[in-house]
Amino acid sequence: MLREVARESGATVNQVVLARQSGGEPPIVPLAGASSLAQLEENLAAMDLELTEDQRDRLDTVH
Repeated sequence: MLREVARESGATVNQVVLARQSGGEPPIVPLAGASSLAQLEENLAAMDLELTEDQRDRLDTVH
């Protein structure tokens, strides 16, 4: 399901996970580490990712 939502969103799986955590109810502030500039940029881009209600529901059913 994560890969499916990532494809739909044009995002990485990691970005979907971070976006889901930070945009949920209650909101969670994920502590994401990065060992490279590319990973840091990927993590930061997740904060701009807006998942649809349908995508959130589908991810919640897996969780």
